[in-house]
Parts: sequence; C-alpha cells; structure tokens
Amino acid sequence: MATRSQTAAVLLAGALTLAACGSGGTSRTPASGGGKTLVIDTSFDLKTADPGRTYEPTGLIVGKAVYETLLTFDGADVTEPVPALAESYELAEDGKTLTLQLKQGATFADGSPVTADDVVFSLTRVRDMKGTPSFLLDGVEVAKTGDSTITLTSEAPNPALPYILPNPALGIINSKVAKQHGATADAQDKAEQYLNANSAGSGPYQIESFNLSSQVVLKSNPKYYGAKPAYDKVVIRNVEAATQKLNVQRGDSQVALNLSGDQVTGMPPTLQVKKTASANVIFLLANQDSAISRTTTNPKFVEAVRKGVDYAGLLELAGEGSTQAPGVIPSQLLGALPADQGAKRDVAGAKAALAAGGLSNPTVKLEYPTELTVNGLSFQPLAERIQANLKEVGITVDLQPAPVSTALDNYRNGKEEMGLWYWGPDYPDPSDYLAFLPGKTVGLRAGWKPGAAKEIEEAGEKAAAAIGDDARKEAFADVQTKLNASGPFIPLIQPSQNIVTAGSVTGLDYHPVWTVDVADLGVK
Repeated sequence: MATRSQTAAVLLAGALTLAACGSGGTSRTPASGGGKTLVIDTSFDLKTADPGRTYEPTGLIVGKAVYETLLTFDGADVTEPVPALAESYELAEDGKTLTLQLKQGATFADGSPVTADDVVFSLTRVRDMKGTPSFLLDGVEVAKTGDSTITLTSEAPNPALPYILPNPALGIINSKVAKQHGATADAQDKAEQYLNANSAGSGPYQIESFNLSSQVVLKSNPKYYGAKPAYDKVVIRNVEAATQKLNVQRGDSQVALNLSGDQVTGMPPTLQVKKTASANVIFLLANQDSAISRTTTNPKFVEAVRKGVDYAGLLELAGEGSTQAPGVIPSQLLGALPADQGAKRDVAGAKAALAAGGLSNPTVKLEYPTELTVNGLSFQPLAERIQANLKEVGITVDLQPAPVSTALDNYRNGKEEMGLWYWGPDYPDPSDYLAFLPGKTVGLRAGWKPGAAKEIEEAGEKAAAAIGDDARKEAFADVQTKLNASGPFIPLIQPSQNIVTAGSVTGLDYHPVWTVDVADLGVK
C-alpha cells in the first residue's frame, strides 16, 4: 500500500526552490480582475494536478478545489462522510457493496453534466493507471447500475470505503474531455500534461496556471452549480517557513500553512492563529528481527523504552497545540484511544524491565531523517531528547541521523535497529493503521513478520471485518491496546498544525487529508 509515510522522500519540507515572494499580497486583485484574491503560502510538496495521480499534500489542496468527489467531509469532522457529487450512499450489511445515487444538476467546468459514466471512468482510471493513489481502490469493482446509480463492490468487507472516497485523488473528471486529451483507464494514460494546465472537474475553482516549483493560481469556476466561492482567485505559493511568517505579518499573504509552534508565538493580534493537533503520529520502532538486533527483540527492552520516554518533555519541544499519542490512530479518527491511556514515564519501572530482561546498559542505534520536518518540527531535537531520557534508565542511544533518501531505504527495508518516524493518514479511517500489524507495511519495517503476534493479528482481522461505528470503534481500540502492550511501536506525539491567517479570513478548518478547503474560506 502506498502511504503518506512512503512519500516522505518527497516531503523534504522545503526541498523545492522557494518562489519569489514580493507580489500578489493584498486582499484584492489588480484592477483588471476586480474581485477578491486569496494568497496562501506553503512549502510545496507537489507533483501533478492530475487527480488520478496526485497524492502529495499541496496537490491535494489543489485537487480539492478543482475536482469534486462522490463524498466529502463537513469541515474538520472526519467521523462521518457526507454527500458531495453523490446525494446519498448505502453500505450493505456485509460491508462489500457500496451503492451511491448521483446528484442531479452537477456540471463540469465546460457546462456539461456529471454522469454515472464519468464516475465509472474516473474511478476505474485511478485504480488501473497504477499511480500513487491506485491502492485506494485495490480490489474494488466500479459499475453503473442505473442512470444515476453507481455500485462499488469489494472482494472483502470494506467499511472504510466511504471514508476513502472523499480523497481528492478520487475526484471525478469529465471523461469526454479527458479522453480527447489522452486519458485511458489503464497504464497507457497520457492525460497528465493536459490536466496540469486545464480543469476537467466540477469544483468551485479552475486552474489558471500551474508551476511545480513556484505557484499555482486558481480562478473561480463561472459554471459551478453550487454556491460561488468568496474569492475570485486563489494564489498558492511555494515559500519557505521563515518567509511565510514575514509575508503574513506584512500582509503579502493571507494564509501561512507551515509555521512551527515557535514561529507562531507572539503573532500580532491582527492575525488569527489556529493551533490544533495534526493527524501525524510520530513514533519509535524497535526492530523485531534478531538478525538486526538481539537487544530490540527483547520485549523487556521495548517495555523499558515505553516507560523511559518523557512524553511531557516531548510535548514541550513540539509546542502548544501538540498532544501525546496514546495509540497509533490519531485523535481525530474513529477508534482513537482516549488520552488517559497514553503511556506514562516510569523511570524505576523502566530500570526494572531492563533487569527483568537480563539487559545491562544496552546500546542501540536510533536512525531518523535529518532534513525532514513534520508540522515544522525537526526530528533532531526529538531524537536528542529521547537519547537523554533513555540514558537516565540505563540505555545508551547512538544517534544515527541520515539524509531522507538513505534513512527511508533502511526504514522501508526493515534495517533499522530503532527508528524515529511518523505516519499520516492515507484516508481518515482506522483501517489505514492496520499497516502496523505483523506482516503489514509498517510491521515489516520493524522486522515484525506474519505470525509473530497471533493475538494481535486476530484482533486486526476482527477490526478489518467489523461493520458499524460502535463495533469498529471498539475493535480498533482493542488492536491498539494490544499493540501498546506487546508491539514494537511506541507512539509519541501528534505535533501541532499551526495555521496563521489574516483577520479578514473566515471559515478555515485544518483537515488531515487536504489540509485546507480553499472553497470554504470566506472574507469579512
């Protein structure tokens, strides 16, 4: 499965060149435009504007504005999908069939109606092009079962599917227009170049210009069938964090998306600062492959680490708005553990665990990426704090920082003795976190092979098949409780997502998938 963590090689937090920042800053367009312009500064993680290929954070912001999906979420609430292009949906009792009724009256940017055929083509294209987001529809058959009815059928129970469909990568495209420009529902598709410069969606915005390294300009869609967005133009610029801060303070931009907790401290009262825990979970892993380490495979070592970390100290580093992660599922999602189940520091208990495991002053290597930041937070100070914490309980941690490409290779190949990484949701559903189980994506990165923990694996199978919110919530909480008791992962923190806006901007909600929905933003 492709994951947000797997795209960390792209997430070099500023690896792209920063754009020139001097122009475009007021809340009005030049006289030729006459309408309101919104300028958003962010650190680009952008590869394409083709919804079927995009999976990077900046691309998802663009995709959300230009292409509508069958379902969406209401603001920041990811606990229940709501209608978008589909006016209703129904999941069968066995969880294998999802039936959606298409809304009447929706139109593409050229004024043509959105049809069930467009939906079938769009979703089949994503699945069969084998691009980054293709995994979202693995094992899902898409069929038109009525003039305005679409049925999605999964091989196994798939109660996560309504939570997957809002992903902007599953935006519906105008199949007739796209096919004229090389779109096919297979790996031969050649429509990306056209879609990088033109809009074939039904969203409130269209692409005016698109540059991977400098800026993306969106203009309002005059043929949008819904409520007209507040801003006639949205300029999304590639700007490094320090300049983002300066720009929003002096009014050259209205939104800054990538500031750290320290950077948003002391902002003038004319600006709005939104601090909320992100959906990214930073965690430690202890390799369970004895060929990699005789130390980290000892369950008492993992217990000692879990009890030895000073979680309150890590939150102090991360800044206001951050929160401890009691489990691998972040607080915003169904099935997240309550805060009071988070691990507590117990130095005496950590020392006792080492002694019980027959470990005397063990030394381990901790690997982590150097230039990668998560929500403005660098891994280096976190690693140094963890090193100091564990020294107090008798564990010597040899810090092994490496460039992201090197660190990623070791992480993905299960070669790290200990690793410091993060996981962000591919889609806001707890099933995405079954990747932490033995034999699954993240489990294998920790050397945790299939069959290594039967009780946890059985709990995971039960959670995957559970239907209904109550049953799923209970099942995924059980998986995490068992993971915390005997798994190789130590969830640490959810760093703060800090967004600064001009006082004139209204309606901003942080979203764990598309960061911000620009069409929801208003102006006072």
